[in-house]
Amino acid sequence: MSIARRILCNGALTGVIAMALCADCKSALGQKPAGGKKSMGLREAAEIAIDAYMYGYPLVMMDQGRRVMTNVREPEGMRAPMGQFARLRTYPTASNHELAAPTTDALYTMVWLDVSKEPWVLSIPDAHDRYCLFSLLDGWTTVFQALGKRATGTGPQKFAITGPGWKGKLPSGLKQYKSPTSIVWVLGRIYCTGTRDDYAAAHAMQDACSAVPLSACGKPYTPEPGQVDPTLDMKTSVREQVNNLDTASFFNRLTLLMKDNPPARADGRILKRMARLGIVPGKPFDINQLNPAVAQILEDLPKVTQDKIMGWLKEGAKVGDTTSENGWMFTLKTGTYGTDYIQRALVAAIGRGANLPQDAVTAISPVDGAGQPYSGNFRYVMHFPPGQAPSANGFWSLTMYDEDYFFVENPLGRYSLSARDQLKFKDDGSLDLFLQRHPPGADKESNWLPAPEGKFILMLRFYWPKESLIKGTWKIPPVRRED
Repeated sequence: MSIARRILCNGALTGVIAMALCADCKSALGQKPAGGKKSMGLREAAEIAIDAYMYGYPLVMMDQGRRVMTNVREPEGMRAPMGQFARLRTYPTASNHELAAPTTDALYTMVWLDVSKEPWVLSIPDAHDRYCLFSLLDGWTTVFQALGKRATGTGPQKFAITGPGWKGKLPSGLKQYKSPTSIVWVLGRIYCTGTRDDYAAAHAMQDACSAVPLSACGKPYTPEPGQVDPTLDMKTSVREQVNNLDTASFFNRLTLLMKDNPPARADGRILKRMARLGIVPGKPFDINQLNPAVAQILEDLPKVTQDKIMGWLKEGAKVGDTTSENGWMFTLKTGTYGTDYIQRALVAAIGRGANLPQDAVTAISPVDGAGQPYSGNFRYVMHFPPGQAPSANGFWSLTMYDEDYFFVENPLGRYSLSARDQLKFKDDGSLDLFLQRHPPGADKESNWLPAPEGKFILMLRFYWPKESLIKGTWKIPPVRRED
């Protein structure tokens, strides 16, 4: 059953789409179009359009993210021109709202590439056993290669990323990673404790990361300053900008992007259906060529489909795409998606740049173990029985955010708890973490994660998670309200 049929069967379409589908409107499209092609009813048109929007959402999101993150003349913070590394040098403070759901565990080191014309050669220095992860994502948000301690070790690495259809020859000994698309996002994370000395060591590794086009490999190379588009919105979030696109603009962007970022072979079925609405790779989409009745129902398409994408965060638990237990939600379906287009669209919406589950699993908790939203008016405890404390092959961390996924100002300047903190275990080996607004007492302060006055959200990250989490033999315990 298609994504759209699942939505339609649940009675999700509203407004003009619902009215059109409930009425016997097929007569509006009853005549065969030129060329003798089979006509379609409004219901079928709506189904195809919904599936097409969900299918293309990740590619449009990635492209808009690339535009915004590379719209600078030179590297600055999380932004850098195409082909140049952006290097986050410090962890954000509570006053910094540029990046939602920030971390205090790893420094981002990333570069956007266009491999449509020629390959790019990247170098990553010796990490000296420091945990690091560099995920190579294509334009559809698929991780086509992961580099770092788990997958390829921490020694120095030099490799070339080639684009779709490239048939040239690489220098001897240069590892090749083939990107299915012209858009490539190399998203690196380098573990750092945040101390002055460790910042210096992590910065040295960041500075040694390099990217050059193949034609400049082994030669002196100075990248050109970035081209800045003054009309590009640099304040509104990428997701909001994409969500604000009308139907015609969205599909026109999608068809043009699919020319250099070709769909996968497994996408043949949906591509045939999309072609019936004029959504064809490399060809401009003209909504005016559609029957007026079809064009009318497509006006409401973005909002309806976006609601369904976000609704999949809960609905996915029914089919196993999402695990929801004890007030915690997480998914192991990230990084590769096959034809699970709604899952891919959801991850693109809320976690663009998500890793393979073997590399990272992120659990979110908006409610306590009793299903009630968190509030700074109450005290909470997260209890781990003896031998059941959180652990990971890389590292783990529990982070506190306000309801908008930003850090919370507090007297300790502490935004997360992790294995590198001096956590105190009880005599029996169990561990209690205290989540509350006011100090729990001097004897418990090492295990205290300060909460805001109002609502808050928790996020538990596992980098290079252990098999017990992947297989479900270790469960994240509930957070219990104490008062």
